Amino acid sequence: MAKLYFEHSFPGFIGPVWLEDELSTYGLGLYARFIGASQVTIGLLLLTHRFATLGAIMCLPMISNIFMVTVSLGWQGTPYVNAFLIVLNLWLLIYDYPKLRFIFAERHMATREISTGRSNPKADLIWAIGILTVLASIPLSYVHLEIAWGLCALALGGIAWNQLRKKKK
Repeated sequence: MAKLYFEHSFPGFIGPVWLEDELSTYGLGLYARFIGASQVTIGLLLLTHRFATLGAIMCLPMISNIFMVTVSLGWQGTPYVNAFLIVLNLWLLIYDYPKLRFIFAERHMATREISTGRSNPKADLIWAIGILTVLASIPLSYVHLEIAWGLCALALGGIAWNQLRKKKK
């Protein structure tokens, strides 16, 4: 989020928030914004039960891209962090192998039928509103930073409350 917020003013501790500034010197400023938006989107997917595997699949090429940029630009330390994140991502994919094995199987595999009915559409709606609110806080940060922070915190709190409430049921 810090890569997308106005003047990189979002609390956080990971990643160079000045990535866009650095890559702009090579004509890659838009690419840096794309990476930031991809990180937010994939991170949100990884927070869900339904879409976590999709997030892990999408995360591998994204982190690999970031790794190659940091190695190419000769950054110190960051490639090691990214290499570690690649290893963690591979671990997630290995954990999800039962969901993905049909891709690698040479013979046709029977798949089990999955119910497409939603058990709690209200919880899904609350989650979707929370995610849209988090994303809406990004352009709002260019108008009023403190309100954007508050809106984002409120949305993340609502998403967490919604997830905890769903688990109790």
